[in-house]
Amino acid sequence: MRRLLPTTASAALALMLAAATGPAAAQPQGVPLMKPPIAATPPAAKTPQAQAFRTITWEALVPKDWDPFAEFKGIDLASMQDGDPRTNELMKRMRAVWDRAPVNTALVGQQVRIPGFVVPLEDTKDGIKEFLLVPYFGACVHSPPPPSNQIIHVLPQSAVKNVRSMDAVWITGTLTNEQTDSYMGAASWRLSAVGVVPYEAPKR
Repeated sequence: MRRLLPTTASAALALMLAAATGPAAAQPQGVPLMKPPIAATPPAAKTPQAQAFRTITWEALVPKDWDPFAEFKGIDLASMQDGDPRTNELMKRMRAVWDRAPVNTALVGQQVRIPGFVVPLEDTKDGIKEFLLVPYFGACVHSPPPPSNQIIHVLPQSAVKNVRSMDAVWITGTLTNEQTDSYMGAASWRLSAVGVVPYEAPKR
């Protein structure tokens, strides 16, 4: 799969910094989301095992005191043009920080349930054997990856069928803090999934 990213360095940098100056700036401190995450209203638990999993939001994955833009505030993007060495250097710095973003250690080892969008890493004729879960549509595919503490590397118990790139799903399993560097993005979380089911929007 090929990532469809902005064609210029300045455009990519603008997307990566959008949350610092755009609507996402209203998010609580420590929440680096560039777009609203998928709603985390859980489906009805059908078995006692399912009831043991705690439903969490994407915000919960991030330490409350972590500011993803602490090193980059006050940057004048308007003064940077394509070909400007400062633009490429800033992108490298930002990726270096975001690809090793800290996690909320209180969730390590917890059995959780969380919804998100699928970014396949290993897609076979038998189904998807490995994928990244991201909080908003297009992340890692149509736009640069979010910080690594907002990406979960998912290893299902068995290949997931009838799921495509950017489909919305619920995953359930145990969270661990293990770094994964993939061609689609870096993840600070890993989850061995005992369940992957299609996402249904909460009923109004």
